[in-house]
Amino acid sequence: MMDLLKGLEKLEQELIDLRRDFHRYPESGWLEYRTSAKIASLLESYGYKVYVGKDACKSEARMGVPADNILKHHEERALQEGADPKWLELMRGGHTGVVGVIKSPNPGPVIALRFDIDSLDILESNAEHHVPVRKGFRSLHEGMMHACGHDGHAAIGLGVAKLLMENVDQLHGEVRLLFQPAEEGVRGAKAMVENGWVDGVDYFFSGHIAFQSFNLGEIVATVGGFLATTKLDVTYKGQAAHAGDKPETGKNALLAAASASLHLLGIPRHSQGKTRINVGKLTAGSGRNVIPDHATMAIETRGETTELNEYMTKEAIRIIENIAKVHDVECEWKIVGKAPGAKSNEELIPFIQSTIKAVSGVTSLVSYMDLNGSEDAVYMMNKVQEQGGKASYLLFGSPIPAGHHDPLFDFNEEILKTGSEILTRLVLSSKKMIGGC
Repeated sequence: MMDLLKGLEKLEQELIDLRRDFHRYPESGWLEYRTSAKIASLLESYGYKVYVGKDACKSEARMGVPADNILKHHEERALQEGADPKWLELMRGGHTGVVGVIKSPNPGPVIALRFDIDSLDILESNAEHHVPVRKGFRSLHEGMMHACGHDGHAAIGLGVAKLLMENVDQLHGEVRLLFQPAEEGVRGAKAMVENGWVDGVDYFFSGHIAFQSFNLGEIVATVGGFLATTKLDVTYKGQAAHAGDKPETGKNALLAAASASLHLLGIPRHSQGKTRINVGKLTAGSGRNVIPDHATMAIETRGETTELNEYMTKEAIRIIENIAKVHDVECEWKIVGKAPGAKSNEELIPFIQSTIKAVSGVTSLVSYMDLNGSEDAVYMMNKVQEQGGKASYLLFGSPIPAGHHDPLFDFNEEILKTGSEILTRLVLSSKKMIGGC
């Protein structure tokens, strides 16, 4: 594949520029208007059949979609920042998924690759030693940051897209490149699955930069043990009152939320496997001398299996509702994200290992790693496996100066070239995949 290698060398700076552009303009889940418009424009320029908006994501299957006024604000901002109105019009209302499809006249499997594109709601560091600050690509959107590597994933996806088109004569079958919104909070993959984008897929690949793999050039061939998870937003509504004059007339929503937090963290862990719960955010009150009449909580549960996560979720809801009765306040809760558990197909490991040995940037191979995280790519993995196909989730090693979801997060940009080449080689080697798996 000498042509591939030559094309890759010319592509490296373009990948870095793309990553830095995405990093400079981060957009969180269902708000990725500028990001998605740029991806769609580039895919179209490469020669792909491009699907966006409701063609990419099933509208009613989306979870945790922001309020209409927030969506409109970010649509207008994306337009001001150069998003192509042609694409933006199709994405209105938080329909920010993008799919690029290429079909070869040569018979072969249907392969889907997924790349998440959303940022986090984090204020990026201004520290002078932070590389995005030093090199001038720190977030321009205060309170949003690519602190998990999705800017790199989007760039890798476009690198794969360009390389595949440049080497289309070597391609067999059909390739679907899924640029997925709203991975954070596990809100987006289900909507793409329900729109049929992994129907009939024989092989599925996705991956992540630097998650538990911190050596540049170390590649984990496949991972498993994704924890099932549920994301809950909770609201307690009480009655405000003067804290000095008439405290007995108030109904303290803050106290209810605080009490719920303590009891939630006291849910017994399960003997059948890993279980987790976290109260990540509690917001309440309006003033020092006012009985708080409103409190909101952001909560998540996790479990080693879907059943274990359901146990944690059921217990959490029981506590949330009953604490409201104890404190005589109203309670509302809603699920804003959810994903089952999943495991990669270990039988793909030999094929992956043999394919990526040819990649110059790979220095070491790890066959398998078990994770304690959650990912909504599992919706795609499970659907492919239910249909008789095979799925694998890779890790692309890179040193990082701070952990994922940290204001100082960054990664080594050399992994962009390596990741693009690995995934491209996996697709172009599909004949071997059929024969060996």
